[in-house]
This record gives sequence, C-alpha cells and structure tokens, in this order.
Amino acid sequence: MSGMTKIVECVPNFSEGRNLEKIEKIVQPFRGREGVKLLDYQRDEDHNRCVVTVVGEPEPLKAAVLEAMGAAIAVIDMRAHKGQHPRMGAVDVVPFIPVKNVDMKEAGELSRQVAQAAAQKYNLPIFLYEESATAAHRRNLADIRKGQFEGMAEKVKQSEWKPDFGPVGIHPSAGVAAVGARMPLVAYNVNLGTANLEIANDIARKIRHLSGGLRYCKAIGIDLKDRGIVQVSINMTDYTKTALYRVFELIRIEAKRWGVAVVGSEIIGLVPMGAMIDTAAYYLQLENFKAEQVLESRIYE
Repeated sequence: MSGMTKIVECVPNFSEGRNLEKIEKIVQPFRGREGVKLLDYQRDEDHNRCVVTVVGEPEPLKAAVLEAMGAAIAVIDMRAHKGQHPRMGAVDVVPFIPVKNVDMKEAGELSRQVAQAAAQKYNLPIFLYEESATAAHRRNLADIRKGQFEGMAEKVKQSEWKPDFGPVGIHPSAGVAAVGARMPLVAYNVNLGTANLEIANDIARKIRHLSGGLRYCKAIGIDLKDRGIVQVSINMTDYTKTALYRVFELIRIEAKRWGVAVVGSEIIGLVPMGAMIDTAAYYLQLENFKAEQVLESRIYE
C-alpha cells in the first residue's frame, strides 16, 4: 500500500458485543484478504455492540464490507437485542473515511455503491448519512437512529424517512442500516465515580452540541452496571475543531458541581495521532509543538 495507492478506512458498528462466535463470523471477511487490513475490533458487553476498524483499497474493501454485512444479518436478530447504546439494526452504521490519495467525494461515492449493493443483496433498507446524506435532516446519525429498532417500522412509513435504498419496510430481524462518508471520528468515553445515571445524562446534555455544548461533540450517559459507575459516552465528529482535552476538562468541571470525580477515560477503537498530540501539548503546556516532532511520525513516512 504505497505510492498513489488509494486507502480508505471503514469503521462498521455491529449490534453484537457478547457472543464471541457471532463476532468472529462477522469479522472473518476482513481477515487474510488482499488489499484489506483489519486494524482493530472491540466488543462492548454493556453497549452490546462491536466496532471494527479496517483499511483498504476501495474495491477489495467494498467486497469485504459487503460480506461482513451479510454475516451480521445472518447471525444477529434485533428482536432479541438489548444494549445500552442506541441502535437500529444488526449492521448499525457503516462509515467510510478518506485516508490517503482519496477525497471526501470519492469516499461518498464508495459509500453509495456499498449501500446500493447491500440493499439489493440483503433486502435491507439503508439511509445515507453525514457527507453522503441526500437531505439536510438526514446528515446526523442520531436523528436517523431516533426511535431505534423498535420504532423504525413506523418511522420508515413517513415520506421524510423513506430509506435511500432498499425496501420501505424494515428487515424483520436486521432492522435498517446507515452508510455514509465522514471525517475521522474519535469514540471517547469518560467514567465518573458515581452510580447515578442522572449525573452522566446531565453532563452529556451540557457538553453535546445538540443542547448547546461543544460544536463537534455528541454525548449520552451510560450505566456501567458491572463496575458500579456511569459513563459519559462521546463521539467527537471533528477532533481538529473540538479537541479531546476540551471535552475532558468540561466534563471535569461539570462533574465537580455534583461532587463527583472523573475516575478514568478510554478511547474506543483507533485514534488519529493528531488528537493525542493536541492533548499532550495542552497538558504539558508545550509551545509551538508540531506533529513532525513525534519520532514515529518521521520513521513511518
């Protein structure tokens, strides 16, 4: 993968985080395939979903993603699915992200090809979202997903929520999917030293853009029952404009009002180096620090 090779990243989210055998079947199409590299996959039992990170050249990546979507539809039944994370389908969301020698327009074209092929092959209704959206009200994934799997059969009957591809009714066991192109997203969770979900929900409301918070921040409160704590679960949709440290500090400030401490945070999946450099530079108060000063960034150029 060098020279003028086009490289696209895909981060499909599947609604299964507990059954290892099923997860293995879903991930299998990304293994040992020419022109495709499986970078990471993480399952979360509380969320009951699996997030896969894969990169590849457009055509082989497209084939692998379609195969994985088929595997997920075969093994996941949404009628029996329960989890902390909002979801509307077995293949919940499939974003394509331009990485190298590819622009957003090409990533959008690839997302449309995958959406159209998957809709035909699996009789699956699909919404195009973010940069691929066909209307302004369909850009935001949270708006598309509202009502979740349980409410989707009624929702798709409304003319403004007719799927972009596939049947108008939902797939009985797999629901619906969203496919699109977007900027690199950072999935970032901050854990709070309390079991009170109301506190996490309140902080999520204060920091997310939808209710007047930070511009490129989406957030919800989540109960981590096994650990006896709660979490503010965040999607940073453009880390270059809203930095990670800004979100972390705002959560810390809001938690303080409740007399609650931040007990840790986590990155889900992979993170662009720039997001970490910004944060390190902020906390170390580095002056005029550039990514080129990171040793590894020079080695792997």
